[in-house]
Amino acid sequence: MKLCQYIIEFCYNIVKTYSIKKRPKGTDVTFIEFKKTLLDAEISLPKFSKLIKVSEKNIQSYKKKGEVPNPIAVVARCFAHMNSLGVDYRPIIEELQLTAKTKKGVGFAKKEKTSKNSEEV
Repeated sequence: MKLCQYIIEFCYNIVKTYSIKKRPKGTDVTFIEFKKTLLDAEISLPKFSKLIKVSEKNIQSYKKKGEVPNPIAVVARCFAHMNSLGVDYRPIIEELQLTAKTKKGVGFAKKEKTSKNSEEV
């Protein structure tokens, strides 16, 4: 629990200090800036998505939108800052044992055979 609290405080201080390049209200981080931040963190987009357990397609969809949501931008910035301080953030994040979210009802459900149908045949 202390580790999670440390990470949250660390990220909060980064956001407070850097404020994602002191942007005017209503503007978001562009996908290009996000990719540059990943380069600073020395991690590729596929490895980043795998580490935080978010679909790569999900993150790639922000390319069309042109903007990346603030939480994703903050995570990338935290990773870049940790990397610049020489902190290996990968084991810290893996220790959280994150799980990928799945939508309920996606795909085809298997239909169970009822006993009535088997008796009629």
